[in-house]
Amino acid sequence: MIILAATPLGNDDDASPRLRTALCEADLIAAEDTRRLLNLVGRLGIEIHAPVVPYHDHNEAQKAPDLIAAAESGKSVVVVTDAGMPSVSDPGYRLVSLAADAGVPVTVIPGPSAVLTALAISGLASDRFTFEGFPPRSGSAAFFESLASEARTMVFFESPRRLAGTLTSMGRALGVERRAAVCRELTKTFEEVRRGTLYELANWAADGVRGEIAIVVEGAESVAGDPAPEQAVAETLALTELGLRLKDAAGHVAARDGLRKNDLYKAALAARES
Repeated sequence: MIILAATPLGNDDDASPRLRTALCEADLIAAEDTRRLLNLVGRLGIEIHAPVVPYHDHNEAQKAPDLIAAAESGKSVVVVTDAGMPSVSDPGYRLVSLAADAGVPVTVIPGPSAVLTALAISGLASDRFTFEGFPPRSGSAAFFESLASEARTMVFFESPRRLAGTLTSMGRALGVERRAAVCRELTKTFEEVRRGTLYELANWAADGVRGEIAIVVEGAESVAGDPAPEQAVAETLALTELGLRLKDAAGHVAARDGLRKNDLYKAALAARES
């Protein structure tokens, strides 16, 4: 089978017993960076006996069929990235898709995730969120403008070199008073979390920042009195006709469309009563 295995973000103590066992018992290991994997194995004090092959963004299309073939032949194929969970802003999802098409079993060894770690430590709402990965190098203004009305908390990755410019662009598109958190070197010795407005964080980052970066930004607030979209109201009422309670129907449509549940509920209630 194919085994996606999460690796530590920066603290080796986060390596799970299952990760250690999987690496020791693997028949083939596909690593985003083979040198980093071998360094991790050395620090963990374990021995691996399987061949280690590179598997990264630049060779994923070519290597994935080979990994599928290895699994089909009865081998245990462990896939790891530099840090965190494979397929989350890292190689892996194409392999899983191909494995599903080929009927090859896939399992996951859960563990560290920079996205969830940053979200949890940010102090911002974590009940609903969206992961946007790395912002585009060009056209970032339009990209952030497209997220201006996103009601869910947003998580981004960014390089330290681009951080100040990205926070400035976010402020222009989302509003300089939008709250955010910059999470640096998560789980490592010099872990740091800076919280504030986008304006404050952009000024702080202007002097230069080092390390692995995740940015968490609060979602947009709906303006009091803004009507919910007519289509969303219509779909909410249609779901009630199928037997759902109005509150549950509003919650389903709101979560799907990025709307405020209470706003949609009140709009649907008013529409039903009228």
